[in-house]
Amino acid sequence: GIPKAVKEAVAERDSFDGHPCCLLCGTPAPVNKPYAFSCAHYISRSQGGLGVEENIVTLCPNCHINRYDQGTEREQIRAFLKRHLQEHYPHWDERNLTYKK
Repeated sequence: GIPKAVKEAVAERDSFDGHPCCLLCGTPAPVNKPYAFSCAHYISRSQGGLGVEENIVTLCPNCHINRYDQGTEREQIRAFLKRHLQEHYPHWDERNLTYKK
């Protein structure tokens, strides 16, 4: 899972006018669940992706599932999300986002 503190930090990072919004379509998170969208992994859990700020982005359920996880746009979206994360974390490196055995 993703710790609540990480969801809060990601929601703040991915906010517009103080409210978290989907990075792809701009849909705002529900007012009663502002951290609900801040749970999409850049590197998926199935690939060993960590639940850390540098690997989590804010995507609405439709964009998360239908566009990023199962859609044909995955590579373009991944490139966009990579740039977004690099802008916020200057030393961001994909190699640091997975579990090490």
